[in-house]
Amino acid sequence: MVLGGGLLAVLGLCLVPLVAWPAGVDSHTRTLAASCAACHGYEGKSLGAIPSLAGLSQDQFLASMQHYRDMPDDGSVMNQHAKGLTWGEIEGLAHYFSGLGHVDDPTDNPKASNP
Repeated sequence: MVLGGGLLAVLGLCLVPLVAWPAGVDSHTRTLAASCAACHGYEGKSLGAIPSLAGLSQDQFLASMQHYRDMPDDGSVMNQHAKGLTWGEIEGLAHYFSGLGHVDDPTDNPKASNP
């Protein structure tokens, strides 16, 4: 069976990633950012009381992470994450989340489940 050009084009589009990553973000940083989604939401867009990361300036992100790194070890999730990452990894995450754009409406999340 020969597939028409239109069908091949549609199938090819299925292989294109649907997420537009900020420029210059490597796969290691994207993997680290994926763990943030558990609390901070898909692409850093929180649906609850935990703050969104998407659109934070790099300076804001770095200052927050430095705060968590400087805290006494209290066993909290952010304290452990901040201390477990290298400063280079934190800078990569700052670049990633700052490039996602500001969250105006936290319910505008394509991965959110509808009750």
